[in-house]
Amino acid sequence: MKLATYTADGRTRTGIVVDDRIIDTGVEGTMIDLIRDWDTLKPQLEARAAAGGGMPLSSVKLEAPVQRPGKIFAIGLNYADHIEESKMPAPERQVWFTKAQTSVNGPYDPILIARGTMTNDYEAELVAIIGTGGKHISAADAPAAIFGYCVGNDMTERMWQHAVPQWSLGKSFDTHAPMGPWIVTADELGDPHGLGIRCFVNGEKRQDSNTQHLVFNVWQQVEHLSQAMTLEPGDALFTGTPGGVGAAMDPRRFLQPGDVVRIEIDRLGHIEGTMQAEG
Repeated sequence: MKLATYTADGRTRTGIVVDDRIIDTGVEGTMIDLIRDWDTLKPQLEARAAAGGGMPLSSVKLEAPVQRPGKIFAIGLNYADHIEESKMPAPERQVWFTKAQTSVNGPYDPILIARGTMTNDYEAELVAIIGTGGKHISAADAPAAIFGYCVGNDMTERMWQHAVPQWSLGKSFDTHAPMGPWIVTADELGDPHGLGIRCFVNGEKRQDSNTQHLVFNVWQQVEHLSQAMTLEPGDALFTGTPGGVGAAMDPRRFLQPGDVVRIEIDRLGHIEGTMQAEG
């Protein structure tokens, strides 16, 4: 099932995406509420999807599927080619940082270049959305703890990222976590470790890889994080970016106002944002 958060007629709701239409779930509350009650709600949502109806997808505004995740964590240096281009040693342990809730952005919304910044960069990523979650989840049990997956862009301000040892500020500028366009539930997608992932800037392909090349796979990521914290419904995990980022090019190629960044992942869809100078 594909589940989206959308705005129509001034109201923001959750919906089921079926082909080119969106059907209201009829569930009050946010996507996090829906995820929390998924086992109870799933049969009635399947019935709604089967009944059809709804409205054209083109007539609504798609928002980030989870607009205010309780936690947003992202893993660094998690594709071999990205480690090589970054000229950094391969990590022996998983390298995690946070992104602020206020960095969440809709799948087709403008992406801001903050005043005084010049080194904005893209990072195409698979995003795992936590479902039941929990603490001390084994890698074997991790698939059952994930609700679904979507496309993400771990936008980064490189000068801020590398000015200090901790990356979170450089990763947390407003609008720098576009996600969407919807969540494909884990039961529909199956194993997420075989999906083509690509990034285009103004139509030029910059990144082209496959999630089978993750250094630490999604299950290992869930196992590692849940040793430290309780993972909760709606938490978002950015699972790493492949090689091809602008900072590693010679000469380096950072994003400018008007640039269009499109990220695609097989079976999950695409997101696309236009870079815009902050007012």
